[in-house]
Amino acid sequence: MRTLVTRLRHRPRALAVPAAFSAVGLLLSAFVAAPPSSAADAGCQVDYTVDQWSGGYTAAIKVTNLGPAITGWRLTWTYGGDQQVTSAWNATVSQSGDAVTATDAGWNGGLATGGSADFGVQGTYQSSNPTPTDFAVNGVSCGGGTTPTDPGTPTSPPPTTPPPSGDCGGAVLCSGFEDQSGATPSGAWRFAAPDCQGTGTVTVDNSVAHSGGKSIRVDGKGGYCNHAFVATTADLSSVGPLYIRMWVRHTTALPTGHVAFVSMPDSSQGGKALRIGGQNGALQWNREIDDATLPAQSPAGVAQSMPLPTGSWQCLRFMIDTSDGDLDTWLGDQQVPGLHADGVPTADIDQQWLSRTTAPRPTGLRLGWESYGGGDDTLWFDDVAVGSSPVGC
Repeated sequence: MRTLVTRLRHRPRALAVPAAFSAVGLLLSAFVAAPPSSAADAGCQVDYTVDQWSGGYTAAIKVTNLGPAITGWRLTWTYGGDQQVTSAWNATVSQSGDAVTATDAGWNGGLATGGSADFGVQGTYQSSNPTPTDFAVNGVSCGGGTTPTDPGTPTSPPPTTPPPSGDCGGAVLCSGFEDQSGATPSGAWRFAAPDCQGTGTVTVDNSVAHSGGKSIRVDGKGGYCNHAFVATTADLSSVGPLYIRMWVRHTTALPTGHVAFVSMPDSSQGGKALRIGGQNGALQWNREIDDATLPAQSPAGVAQSMPLPTGSWQCLRFMIDTSDGDLDTWLGDQQVPGLHADGVPTADIDQQWLSRTTAPRPTGLRLGWESYGGGDDTLWFDDVAVGSSPVGC
């Protein structure tokens, strides 16, 4: 897949933008640049990064405040093609015709001078997906020279926060795969194909790594029962609560069909797997014994999850409470609302998941790929940590 990265800088005199782009990884940075003698005129900057495939896309959007501090933001833009936003995360997004409005989620509304907030959207298109160029924050164009005003006070922050940053600390398992000496996983890691094996492969990669010089590469193949994983030999049955941190990189957007790239044998399910993967283009948990998903696979449920960005290293963190069954998930430092279960029923999120009351008890960790109906992907894993306390990125 070819990747084209384009960065366009917008000053008071706008630059022309082509009507359509077909490449994946399109980056737009639109910002106001005030002259040195009038720095107070600076207003906003917007980074708009697209992962695109046939008929669909995700956009990671970063809003940076270049003026005085504000306590809430509203970002608007206009699509020039036939894009339709289907879901969003870390912001409330609405669309009327070609016009799109995104407002902060409350907890991420306060922006100091130079402060920024990140959110994302997922959508569809039929004929074209040109990048928008008319971003405005709180009614002020990012191509103009006026400071955004404050639309109001944000609501209270979410009840949970991501684990603190840091290295492996006292983790039971801490591996950057630097001890691997050949192309085949060995030592504390081994190849595994739970249930059945197809044409997928697992190798030690000396050319792509998040840190150091090595990682685990998985060439995952589509089709039912095509499993390829690298599994730790460590016994995790006594670790609880269970905190997992990994860096993962992959090449193809999560498909509509069900896939998994983390599989944990679970003694509470008689050895069947507790899985992390994707469905309908977004991250999800899946329980093998009853095929329950978190979030529920309704449009409202999927909208509370996030896609897994392609072409870059992503820090994924998970928490499994082995005593009461609570779950949590972070993509970087952002908690994924739809991948949070605390025992309190939430419509379109955890109705399936809470149908089983037995807390999970994972005994191992497998990283790789399994597909249930189609979808190839190439993935890399690095800097994996497992412990009984939070492990940061």
